[in-house]
Amino acid sequence: MVSIQHNVSLKEFNTFGIDVKASHFISIENKAQLIEALQLPQFSKYFILGGGSNMLLTRNLELPVLHINSKGKKVIETTETDVLVEIQAGENWHEFVLWCIENNYGGVENLSLIPGNVGTSPIQNIGAYGVELKDTFHSCTAIDIETQEEKTFTLSDCKFGYRNSIFKNEAKGKYIITAVVFKLTSKNHKLNTSYGAIQQELESNNISNPTIKDVSDAVIAIRQRKLPDPKEIGNSGSFFKNPVIPKAEFDILQQKHENVPHYVVSDTEIKVPAGWLIEQCGFKGKRFGDAGVHKNQALVLVNYDNASGEQILALAKKIQATVLEKFVITIEAEVNVI
Repeated sequence: MVSIQHNVSLKEFNTFGIDVKASHFISIENKAQLIEALQLPQFSKYFILGGGSNMLLTRNLELPVLHINSKGKKVIETTETDVLVEIQAGENWHEFVLWCIENNYGGVENLSLIPGNVGTSPIQNIGAYGVELKDTFHSCTAIDIETQEEKTFTLSDCKFGYRNSIFKNEAKGKYIITAVVFKLTSKNHKLNTSYGAIQQELESNNISNPTIKDVSDAVIAIRQRKLPDPKEIGNSGSFFKNPVIPKAEFDILQQKHENVPHYVVSDTEIKVPAGWLIEQCGFKGKRFGDAGVHKNQALVLVNYDNASGEQILALAKKIQATVLEKFVITIEAEVNVI
């Protein structure tokens, strides 16, 4: 039997620490409770809440909030070199990564310390340090909100792209992910240490033959230096996507800014770090009331104390307008604005 709470503050349920209220709040701990909640006659639409890590709440929520809080991790299949693990949607992402490290399951170590829950990870196709969720994703199960029927989405079904998936497009708002299955390595791990500062971090620790734990530890150390802990200062990690621009436009940009950092996506496209663009516009470390841009990473917007969602959104729009004016590049929000 589900329990409905009323007029609940969501401050503790979103990593920005925005104090908005939910008119109705239901904690979901298993699939049966989810189906029961979706069949409540007094409600027809819902707001689905996971780890609250990839959102900016700008208003009170009149829709009933379903907080997906289901737990459980299990191995469902093993081969000589690989393992399939099924993780319930309410599991914390970083705790799942640490569980993988403890069990010598490779593939997600580069995604250490990303905030949020497992159930929302496919929606965003989360990624960091040269690795994306799709690289280890096998499938996920989801409940159709309208019919309450269960559906399995395979890797190809999900149409993963850069911070994108079917769940942000044609399936948006239609399904609630209940569990995710990952295909991980149990031996002969394929380490990815070439992206960002991982190799430098390993070398500084005199590690020449890293394990998956070494890579995870390196990523954690780098992220802790660059990114604020949401438990200490409200934030949602990277607020903006790194823009991918045509090579012809990048060539013009490089003529004006010789040292612009970049990553080659293809023969015709170049990815430019949004953090660099924002920093060049003078926003890094700047504070506007209780809203601000983090001192160590311009890609991260922060809530210093009691900023409202509207104040943080206003800052985000100001940054976007300034980058567009200075570089003629549009940077899009990675965070979902509610």
